[in-house]
Amino acid sequence: MSNFLVNKTIDFVKNYSNSDSLDIDKIRYGIEGIYLTISKIIIVLLIGLIFHYLDIVILTILFFNILRFFGFGLHAKKSIECLIISLFNFNVLPILLLNLNVNNYAFLVISVFVIITFIIFAPSDTEKRPLCNKKKRMIRKVGIVLCSILYILIAFKYEYLKVPIICSYIIEFLMINPISYRVLGLKYNNYKNL
Repeated sequence: MSNFLVNKTIDFVKNYSNSDSLDIDKIRYGIEGIYLTISKIIIVLLIGLIFHYLDIVILTILFFNILRFFGFGLHAKKSIECLIISLFNFNVLPILLLNLNVNNYAFLVISVFVIITFIIFAPSDTEKRPLCNKKKRMIRKVGIVLCSILYILIAFKYEYLKVPIICSYIIEFLMINPISYRVLGLKYNNYKNL
């Protein structure tokens, strides 16, 4: 199915543009990425819908992607790995946390721990996108810390957002942690290798 859609899109681009083979390869790569992202999101959302916690899934995705914008983090090598990680992060983790009663004190302790790890590890780059610019790295680090502090304030004001915020913290913690890179066989601190 994916090859069919990608090939049809590439045929359309070839027919209506003057793109060379390098441009076509870039377009193919982009289309494949978009297809994989959309199909993964659909699967994650459908599972949330089936099990009646779609709102938590959507909020977790939203809060996480804001953190990810600042903190970056690893990308799985294979799309199946990415799907499995996404299913755990956005479907299993919220269900586990919904069944725990996290009081304000525990939430604050978790938040402080996560902010400290963000200060130490964020932003965390990839081999394909090393973050070499020191100023941009610092801006991202400050951004993720400020965003995390804002999340604390939001969670204390709106209790029902506590679980998606904790999930987003845990997911981003896992995405930037050097141990996660090692487990998946990925290089860490790629900007130091340039």
